[in-house]
Amino acid sequence: MDIRKLQRVIVDGLEDVKAQNIVVFNTEHLSPLFERVIVASGTSNRQPKSLAASVRDAVRAAGAPPPRTEGEANGEWIIVDCGAAVVHVMQPAIRDYYHLEELWGEKPVKMKIASAMPRLVKAAPASREAAAAREAASPRSAAHHAAATHRGAAAARASPARSGAPAKRAASAKRTATGRATPSQRVIRSVGGKSGVAKKATRASARPPAKRAAAKR
Repeated sequence: MDIRKLQRVIVDGLEDVKAQNIVVFNTEHLSPLFERVIVASGTSNRQPKSLAASVRDAVRAAGAPPPRTEGEANGEWIIVDCGAAVVHVMQPAIRDYYHLEELWGEKPVKMKIASAMPRLVKAAPASREAAAAREAASPRSAAHHAAATHRGAAAARASPARSGAPAKRAASAKRTATGRATPSQRVIRSVGGKSGVAKKATRASARPPAKRAAAKR
């Protein structure tokens, strides 16, 4: 089997059981025994065993010879020998201690590995109630609410002046119909600095007593 196809089969088998931190190294220049070293981590005692079993099944399903396995007794560090590629499945603490990347990691192989790719979380669509609450809490909505409140208060202050307009129009209409002003609108015009009533009283007082008596008769 071609080494590129074999390494792809092994990585797919590891990803099927959610292996962590999968890395592939080219070791052709370091050892004549194998061409690839693949290192992966399992998060528990059971997961490394499951990862090793998944790699064995994937390689056999691809038509390659069945791999040999070592270290399944404790599950801390399992080696799966696939011929041209050797897989090291380790627990994180064991991997950090032995650090195989320093020994085999001179030439990393670039591969598309799902566990190394960042996953984007799609935001759930917001409900209408939540959107309305956010809109009401926004500064723009608060400004609109304050402006509406200010307009309502201004209209309330202007309402008494507007309410007096119909009464003035009614009084004006009554004056036009009768030809004279109502008592509330009657204005005594001043003539020569005195009103008309005061002028009549002045003329009456200026008459002689005889004329005033004759005028009374």
